[in-house]
Amino acid sequence: MAEYTIRELNEKILSGQIRIPAFQRGFIWEGDRIAYLMDSIYKGYPVGTLLFWRTKQPLSTEKQIGPFNLIDRDPDYPIDYVLDGQQRITSLFGVFQTILRPATDSSENQKFSIYYDFTEDPVMQDTQFYSCSEEQFDNSKHFPLKYLFDTVAYRLATKDFTDDLAKKIDTLQSIFKETRIPIDILETEDKTKVAIVFERINTRGVPLDTFQLLSAWTWSEEFDLKTKFGELKGDLKPFGFKEVGDDENLLLRCISAILQNEVSVKTVMDLNGAIVRDRFQEITNGIKGSIDFIRTQFNLSKQDNLPFNSILIPLSVFFSIENGRQITCTAAQVTQIKKWFWKTCFSKRYSAGVLRNLNRDIEEIIKLKNGEESALERFSVNINREFFIDNSFKLGTVNTNSFILMLAQLNPLNFISGLPINIGEVLKEYNKNEFHHIFPKNCLKEQTISSSPDCLANICFMSKNDNNRLGGECPRNYREKMPDNIDRMLRSALIPPSVFTDSFDEFVNKRSELLFTYASSLMST
Repeated sequence: MAEYTIRELNEKILSGQIRIPAFQRGFIWEGDRIAYLMDSIYKGYPVGTLLFWRTKQPLSTEKQIGPFNLIDRDPDYPIDYVLDGQQRITSLFGVFQTILRPATDSSENQKFSIYYDFTEDPVMQDTQFYSCSEEQFDNSKHFPLKYLFDTVAYRLATKDFTDDLAKKIDTLQSIFKETRIPIDILETEDKTKVAIVFERINTRGVPLDTFQLLSAWTWSEEFDLKTKFGELKGDLKPFGFKEVGDDENLLLRCISAILQNEVSVKTVMDLNGAIVRDRFQEITNGIKGSIDFIRTQFNLSKQDNLPFNSILIPLSVFFSIENGRQITCTAAQVTQIKKWFWKTCFSKRYSAGVLRNLNRDIEEIIKLKNGEESALERFSVNINREFFIDNSFKLGTVNTNSFILMLAQLNPLNFISGLPINIGEVLKEYNKNEFHHIFPKNCLKEQTISSSPDCLANICFMSKNDNNRLGGECPRNYREKMPDNIDRMLRSALIPPSVFTDSFDEFVNKRSELLFTYASSLMST
């Protein structure tokens, strides 16, 4: 493991050797966070190891370092790209360098104005370093850190100090000059290895998906994939799926699945820009075909309704086809795909072992597409009626999305008018105003119940207007406000007639049985 002083780090940045790759997120630390880093260095606390990727091959696109443009480098020397520690190294450079002017506005540069408060006594827990504006700067208590590595500025700033203060500031300078930052260097030209390392180290913070990383360095020159994704986003917007065009991770996996028949890191790395360009119409046909299928077959109105976005990946393989041709599904193929869809939802298949399950499903859906024997839907699902009792209604979760989508298949009716609910509009808006408790919480205050009022079994489609008119009463009391075709309305929501006995636990047990029976039928269609 190497060690660099702060001066050495800044010199390597100024020489262009240390650079920020395009796949890194931007610099996000605020001034207070930078000040705490300085306090940690001053007190000798560990500040972590920086990780560099050393390579002789420059990336096509790079980021500036904070508000500062990257410096041209000597092409005869290798590059150290920052894989881990971008926030720390940018902070150190921004605070101590005095050569570059920021490329962005002064407010961005302001956060690097860090001062040492020499009037405070050192305390282990409290910081002596602060981010201050020029207006807040107090010459009688603040010393600018930017002077520590600037000999002329340091001499001018300290020339009138008392001996005691000069000694204190000299000690401050000595600490920062002598501090050595540990550096790990990954020296390789194997980008797959870099991708895996980068993904693993970022699980400690906000993860940046490997596929997004690969997109940044693979496609920037050969093929303007972002532009193509933007065009696809525009095409999908009218259908409620414009977010697909923003999801580089999902789209890259769709491309890899269609062209390489799997979605491992290596297969994405092996993608060739020219081939992607030549076959991009086939790719877009696959993605659009998969979306059209789930919209028409599952009453699904937008991407937010999907329990898993990854479901689009195997489907895009099935529907991918050269322009001018058309995929015609047989009834047997549709049935098998629908079984797989529901089993994937209720088993939470893509919550764990995602890569393994995706690659297996891609292999099986290709067999189905080619008319061969396929085991696409042949995997176990561990679900029983307790699923609808133990899980609470929480929008955006896999279980709730699966539950909502299941109820949507029944074309439920309004509680009062008895007319069909416009499922497309409800799912398009996708908010809690259209999902309500069958037994309102107010109704349950006097009951001793064993299940949560928020359990799935107590939730149904109901317009906000109907819910208001029912007034939070118990089912026995709001029964008279319901339509004459009440039996049909109850069946459309899988609500047992026992709902009007006002026994919540009995109702939950019977409805959960109905929900489980229907879910099982969908998975064995």
